[in-house]
Amino acid sequence: MLLSALPTLVLTAALSACGDTGSTAAPTSESPEAVQTTTERSSAPAGPPPMPQPAADGDCPYLDSDYVAQANGQLVRKVRLSADQPTPACFFYANATEVQLSVWVFQGEEATAKAVVDRAAPVADSSPASVPAGWQGGSLVGEQGAVYAVAKGGAAVVVTSNQRQTIKAREVASTAIEELGL
Repeated sequence: MLLSALPTLVLTAALSACGDTGSTAAPTSESPEAVQTTTERSSAPAGPPPMPQPAADGDCPYLDSDYVAQANGQLVRKVRLSADQPTPACFFYANATEVQLSVWVFQGEEATAKAVVDRAAPVADSSPASVPAGWQGGSLVGEQGAVYAVAKGGAAVVVTSNQRQTIKAREVASTAIEELGL
């Protein structure tokens, strides 16, 4: 009996330590008060937003398909865009199903922009990236290809390529930043 009540006692003690909730009954984990109390008291950063996903066919508003084909060394068969606005992520396909290159432009809080870059090219696993001037991040080569991710202020640009050369991803990132005036 005591072992089955232990999780409830721990939860009640933890919630009581957070402060008086204004009621005599301790909220359970299923009650809205418990959820509200824990989310209101959370001060941890939310972290980066989810990675964008292709949602619709279209033309990338900041990178031309011919440019991407030349920069990445593969013909672009189709382009898909994420639903993100005002700047959608662009996915350039080598064939019907294989994304050869993707570009994600994030604009928001500075800490979130840095988290976007660190998730794409973790500091511990990547080489420092600082092109264009004033932008900071990382680049790395893995089994799936190359990643080049940089941030400046509240903006982040993440380029992934199925090619194993970060110079190609860096070139595309620099061009996207220039085209968008970031």
